[in-house]
Amino acid sequence: MPPLDRLAAQLDPATTALLTVECQRGVVGADGALPELAHQVRSTGVLDRIAQLTATAHQAGVQVVHAVAERRPDGRGASRNARLFHAAERLPVRQLTGSSAVRVAEPIPVADEDLVVRRLHGLSPLAGTDVDALLRNLGVRTLVVTGVSSNVAVPNAVFDAVNLGYTAVVPADAIAGVPADYTPALVRHTLALVATVTTADEIHERWAG
Repeated sequence: MPPLDRLAAQLDPATTALLTVECQRGVVGADGALPELAHQVRSTGVLDRIAQLTATAHQAGVQVVHAVAERRPDGRGASRNARLFHAAERLPVRQLTGSSAVRVAEPIPVADEDLVVRRLHGLSPLAGTDVDALLRNLGVRTLVVTGVSSNVAVPNAVFDAVNLGYTAVVPADAIAGVPADYTPALVRHTLALVATVTTADEIHERWAG
């Protein structure tokens, strides 16, 4: 874990944004398309920690960005160049634009000042979306990455943030993937090499204080 003074400097509310990745009903909801992932994020308290971090960010004046993955009903513009995309097309719950599946999942609060950025293609919440331009316009220098999954979208978000010049902060207990033992290994052997790894409680203390 980073020294608290360095972490506090990185988490300055004026230059920090909190990113929730694919925390949408159709992914992490009780009746979502990926029951194993939804169970993991709920049973371990990850979703509750993300909700608490979001509420704390609102109180501290930290910009919150919700990254949502969706597809048009006709599939136009959707990626088809990986097995994952073909598998998603066969799932019983589809992340269709305008459906309840692409609404931010409870209990995560969504404030009027939050930005909800939706993507129709690809694997990353940043690449090919408006997130980078929006954050730069807001003067953001640090991106706190939370959500799912640690298998694909979360590491994509961290790598893209670092490549774009942001400081990436990852609360290790506010991301999830499957199987359960994969996330700790990813954090230790990969994300810790490029991001500041911390906990939801430590971020909460910096913003609440």
